Amino acid sequence: MATFNFTPSDPSTFILMGIPGLEAGHVWISIPFSISYIISLLGNITLLFVVGKEQTLHKPMYLLLCMLALTDLSTSTSIMPKALCTFWLNLKDITVGGCLTQMFFLHMVSFMQSAILVIMAFDRYVAICNPLRYATMITNAQIAKLGLIGLIRSVIFMFPLPLLLSRQPFCANRVIAQTHCEHMAVAKTSCGDITVNRMYSFFIVFVVIGFDLTLIALSYGLIMRAVLRISSKKSYQKALNTCTAHICVMLTSYGPGFLTSLTHRFGQGIAPHIHIILANLYILIPPILHPIIYGIKYKELRDKVGKYTCRR
Repeated sequence: MATFNFTPSDPSTFILMGIPGLEAGHVWISIPFSISYIISLLGNITLLFVVGKEQTLHKPMYLLLCMLALTDLSTSTSIMPKALCTFWLNLKDITVGGCLTQMFFLHMVSFMQSAILVIMAFDRYVAICNPLRYATMITNAQIAKLGLIGLIRSVIFMFPLPLLLSRQPFCANRVIAQTHCEHMAVAKTSCGDITVNRMYSFFIVFVVIGFDLTLIALSYGLIMRAVLRISSKKSYQKALNTCTAHICVMLTSYGPGFLTSLTHRFGQGIAPHIHIILANLYILIPPILHPIIYGIKYKELRDKVGKYTCRR
């Protein structure tokens, strides 16, 4: 068999391998990837367009949906164009600056999405536990401020990642066995000590995301306590229905990431290309499902989407 030299000819570049072991099938693999990306673009752009055009949808809940749609678009767009270039054109080179920028943007947006899910949980808590104060406590301005705080938090926690990596001495053979620049995948190409990188990565995942999940669990614990006290069956079902969409979104957002982490920690017998495919599905699946979940759940949004898509 022919052998290939994957060492970058330019010392300022990395090589993104795509899915090692499945190079012969890259073109076929790109088909579901590109279809998924197009569906996520159509779904989220449609949601943003409809909410932006309809004054009746200018409410805190729909503002949160738009924020979530923006993070979904940003997450998939940060990796898919380069991944498709790798699959279709075999363009595997990426500059160090481009790689670190992609890594920062991808992780920053992911943490921003986690912050939005916390805000959504707080929104549902107020709607069910303090419904009479909802209109005064949850306003578009308040949601925008909380979103800005979440963005600032994400930038602050993610900014050290490219700084730490930029100080590392990278080996001559800077091959990244991935479709995109993920923090630890890039760190492993270094010839230096990456203990600090590992510790910081561990900190931001388990402390920051753990804090977000704790707040979400606390919110839903209080919600369930309030729901169980409702005597009217109709009101009980209505209260639960207001949370189902958010719970589904949380499962699609955190679930694939949790599964990916488990396979990395305990799936030593799993083929490397399976890990890479799972990591990509973790990024691609939520942007597809989120617009569908909210489109199905909220009749008002569904009707407004139909108003534009069903025009003659």
